[in-house]
Amino acid sequence: MNNLQQPKKPLNKFIRLTGVGLQMGITMYVAAYVGKKLDASYGFEKKYFTLTLVILGFLASLWSLLVQLKKINDDDT
Repeated sequence: MNNLQQPKKPLNKFIRLTGVGLQMGITMYVAAYVGKKLDASYGFEKKYFTLTLVILGFLASLWSLLVQLKKINDDDT
């Protein structure tokens, strides 16, 4: 029996991105929930906090996706 360890095969790049949709959805949901609570607590008629936090949540999710894609691209080269 050979005691040499074979190098582990890296995960398929598509499999590594399977959780991105769930991650983005949870981020957007939490941002909207917190925004609604803040709007209700401050008594705003218009949803300033909700809109702002949803946009920030979307941008954070997009940034996270780009970082993950860059890492996958760097691993392939």
